Amino acid sequence: TLANKLAHTISPEVITIAEDVSGMPGLACPIEQGGFGFDYRLAMGIPDFWVKNLRFNQDEDWHVEGMFYELTNRRSEEKTISYAESHDQALVGDQTIIFRLLQSHMYNHMRIEDQDMVIDRGLALHRLIRFATLSTASHGYLNFMGNEFGHPEWIDFPREGNNWSYHYARRLWSLRDNPELQYHRLADFDVAMLTLAKDYKILQRNGAQRLYSHVSDQVLAFSRAGLIFVFNLNPCRSFTDYRIPAPPGKYRLIFDTDQTAFGGNGRLQQNYTYRATPIRENEYVKFYLRLYLPTRTALVLLPVDF
Repeated sequence: TLANKLAHTISPEVITIAEDVSGMPGLACPIEQGGFGFDYRLAMGIPDFWVKNLRFNQDEDWHVEGMFYELTNRRSEEKTISYAESHDQALVGDQTIIFRLLQSHMYNHMRIEDQDMVIDRGLALHRLIRFATLSTASHGYLNFMGNEFGHPEWIDFPREGNNWSYHYARRLWSLRDNPELQYHRLADFDVAMLTLAKDYKILQRNGAQRLYSHVSDQVLAFSRAGLIFVFNLNPCRSFTDYRIPAPPGKYRLIFDTDQTAFGGNGRLQQNYTYRATPIRENEYVKFYLRLYLPTRTALVLLPVDF
């Protein structure tokens, strides 16, 4: 509390972020309200959730309702920063998300012309994990030292155990800048999803409101900032004319994770317009979008007539 008061008094523009696993109430509340005075707290349960999911669950067992709960489980009165991974995963001794997904394939099959099912799966899930984390984030989103382009190696600072080597105290930005490798596609995806979040002020709006979920289909839909987000995590089934509840009107596809520019398969038509149509259910009439949902893909729809 004293450190936060001192920091904000000396430099009002300073931002302090709490890294705490105890769930201490009031950590990111103002001192005047009895809090500790941090501006934000890290949502440290989210990286643990992704690691456990990748380690212990098969792709077909990913539980979309459990995922949505973990990504949105926070106190509304405290500003929270969501992130998929940080130093806990990137430092030597653990594995980054991209390495868990690709393993040794990333050393030999990351050229764009290579055809490799492990790479295709890994890139798709890497995009989905980051986009799900960002689109459900409360007040902020954190990248960490290369995960925005899937850096292939860990971080290890000079120490006695590695003979004071600087070899892994680096990030290979040349990988991101090489147009022949998939890394630049992951980075381009990161730029695109952050641009979407900025343009529509996603992190400045209320949290995600679940519209629909189906555990066995592995489909999740929620609304936020006037947009509709739809995720199909199913590794085997693409769905045609899949019904998602929505207010009446037209909706334009403004973003999807399957674009070829991002390393996807390009199965969705950009800027395609859908219409929510009425369906009678007993004595009620409800409106639904009928969507094509490719495997391992997320998409974002914008209402185009108000």
